[in-house]
Amino acid sequence: MIIDDQRWRKLLADRAERPELVLAKAEARRRRPLLGRDGRLMLVAADHVARNIYRVGSDLLAMADRRRLLENVVVALRRPGVDGLLATPDVVEELLLLDELAEKVVIGSMNRGGLTGSVWSLDDRFTAYDAATIERMGLDGGKVLLRVDLSDPGTNLTLEACAHAVSDLASRKLMAMVEGLPAHRDEDGHVRVSEDPAELIHVVGVCAALGVTSAYTWLKLPANDDMERVMATTTLPTLLLGGDPGDREAELFAKWQRAMAIPQVRGLVAGRSLLYPKSGDVAAAVDLAVKVVHG
Repeated sequence: MIIDDQRWRKLLADRAERPELVLAKAEARRRRPLLGRDGRLMLVAADHVARNIYRVGSDLLAMADRRRLLENVVVALRRPGVDGLLATPDVVEELLLLDELAEKVVIGSMNRGGLTGSVWSLDDRFTAYDAATIERMGLDGGKVLLRVDLSDPGTNLTLEACAHAVSDLASRKLMAMVEGLPAHRDEDGHVRVSEDPAELIHVVGVCAALGVTSAYTWLKLPANDDMERVMATTTLPTLLLGGDPGDREAELFAKWQRAMAIPQVRGLVAGRSLLYPKSGDVAAAVDLAVKVVHG
């Protein structure tokens, strides 16, 4: 067992009795360069539940068991070729307390206030990390999410907030990872992400220009069947996102494989598709993703 009962109880005790350990562990953490020798990056994502996302496939509460989530993340982080983590403060701090982030790239997730299923979902407030804390904790960058729906005024508020975050991170010479997605509301009012490459192209142009400089900006984009045309829109380094593949796991991996041949595509940030694979074998799913990224 990755997190046995003794280790789990110690984590719970540290949470309650020694909160000062979080910063101490962060300051003592051994860091590494952002990119390895091959110039590519393979990150595991674990920032879902902060946005009220627990579902994987047909299991509505798959991510609700925190001990299982942490165990799956630790399994993933320990696999050869996994470069690091993207997560919210609570998850990062738990993994710091578990001593699982040494020599890993760590990206802090910043705006998680656009809760899934809410009427304000596209007014995506910054409720997690800010740039100052990312720097103080010795993290390597911050990630923002911008879902663009031209009919929803929440998009404009989020657009402005993301621009400020990109500028603030860049002023500290930290990566600003911008996840851009074209979105719309369906007949029931639920936010849906479009898979249309032409719509994604428009979003890429918006995301690339956020902030006072794009020098430290990376994009995080979904892979689709026309990634060559999408990536022709920008020179910025780009990471592919995962999402919940449902029954289309093989199709998702194939899209990643094709997209990795594009020079701007530098790697992958995947969460549910690797942490809760259909096979149940986290290590095998992660190893396959690593092979896609690092060869």
